Order: sequence, then structure tokens, then C-alpha cells
Amino acid sequence: MTQIMQQPIAAPGPVPADPSMAVSIRGLYRRYDDKVAVNGLSLDIPTGSFYGLVGPNGAGKTTTINMMTGMLKPDAGMVLVLGKDVWHDVNAVKREIGLMPQPDQIFDRLTGRQLLVYSGMLRSMPRAEALERSNDLMHAFDLLDAADKPVFDYSAGMTKKICLATAMIHSPRVLVLDEPFEAVDPVSSSNIRDILSAYVSTGGTVIISSHVMSMVERMCTHVAVINKGQVVAAGTVDQVAGGEDLDERFLQLVGGRHDTMHLDWLNGGVHAADEAVSVPQDDHQNGGQA
Repeated sequence: MTQIMQQPIAAPGPVPADPSMAVSIRGLYRRYDDKVAVNGLSLDIPTGSFYGLVGPNGAGKTTTINMMTGMLKPDAGMVLVLGKDVWHDVNAVKREIGLMPQPDQIFDRLTGRQLLVYSGMLRSMPRAEALERSNDLMHAFDLLDAADKPVFDYSAGMTKKICLATAMIHSPRVLVLDEPFEAVDPVSSSNIRDILSAYVSTGGTVIISSHVMSMVERMCTHVAVINKGQVVAAGTVDQVAGGEDLDERFLQLVGGRHDTMHLDWLNGGVHAADEAVSVPQDDHQNGGQA
């Protein structure tokens, strides 16, 4: 009788990076001394999506963004941006990305107009084109009145807006923003949301890191929850929320809620120090003299 030998079934290997995605991350890892900041993180961000990255402080969001955009080299793993390996040709990838700088990373002795023109020319734009686009951006962000003032004289919200404008001036295909609405007033926030939504409607991809769940739920098409350097949930906003408020679902996923500690000394009533101090009877009768 002929015996049929059954071939062993190979275990599925890791899913390869997807070059059709705006960003495809596989096994990203970064360690600082004895702290693991990003621990084997994998994520796909579709082209044309408005993607939110959310997580508690220290979850690894900013480290992930820095590795994704060629600002920080990972210890392991890979990132494809529009099909290009970030660390194979980092300069080619950076040309496709608009990364919003932090306020302490810009030349704030320049005027707003000078900063935008400088940012455009760094991207090999002709000066005339950079100047034209800088005027368009300052008008869009309601900064025309401050165009010729040094950026160090700007308010915190105005500085955020000029930082965002520097990331957009070369019309990148992928726009990466770390806390873009922090310190921005509600009117300006609404204008920025309209600009970003219009950009996405043309095929651009926006990736934002934020702590404001209501804003992410309202603006984003997709969201990833990052905790302890790993993705704990990812998909469309509806898929991740699972029929609940995104805020509540976020707390469930990261385990951030705990019983409130009662502080006996923290109260809105009369404090012991405010109570009237009674004067001993003998002292009162003697005019307070011993």
C-alpha cells in the first residue's frame, strides 16, 4: 500500500510592506538606553486618508513620526512612503513629505513672509513662486497683517499657523502634523480644518498626532491608537470606536482610567485655618495681657 506523506504547512510569515499605501510601516523599533519607545510597530496608512495617531503621553507617537519622516533612524524595521523605502533614499522621500516643524525648530528672527519664502526656496522653488505661495498661505491662515513682523513677536497660535504653512508651501503629497491645533483659536482651527480637508479631497494624505479625541473623531477618516510603542487598534474611525465615543474607546484600549483618589484637604468648604480662633476667657478679661 502506497503511503502518502503529508507536507508540513508553513507558518505564515510577516506581512510585507504595502507600496500602494501612503505610508506602510513594518516592525519599527527604537530604544533609548533602557527605554523602548517604539516596539515592533506596524501600520498601513492609505493614500488620500485623513489619518489620526492618538495615544497617551510617552506612547511613542512622536518617535514614530520622526522615523517615518526620515528625522530619526530606527534600530530595526522599515517604512515605505509612497512606495519608497525611507532609509534607502531619505532625501527622495523628504521631497514627498511636508513635516510641520515645532516652534523651537524655525528661524523666528525672520518675518513670516521671509520664513515661508526661505522654506520654499529650500525645496528648490523659484523665488517668485515661493513668494506667491507665501502670500496665498498667509491669506489662508489670516496672517497677512503679521507678514512683515518677526516670528518671535507672534502669539503661540500664530506661530503654530506659520509652522504649518512652512510644511505646505511645496505642495507635498503627504502632510505630517504633530499636534497642529495646540494653542490655536477656534476660528483659526476651523479654517485650518477646511484647508486640510480640501487638500485630502485632491488626493493628498494628512497624518496628524493629537490628544483631542473629539477633533480626531470629527476630522479624520482613519485612526490608530498607539500605546507602549505598539498599535493596539487601527482602522476607520467607526471601526476603532466600535459604536462608542472615540474618547471612551480610547480609555478602554490604553487602560488609562483608574479610581479617583480622594484628597481630604482639597475641598470648597471652610478650611481649618479659616475658622475663628477663640480667645481664652481670662486673657479677654485682662485685655489680652498675661
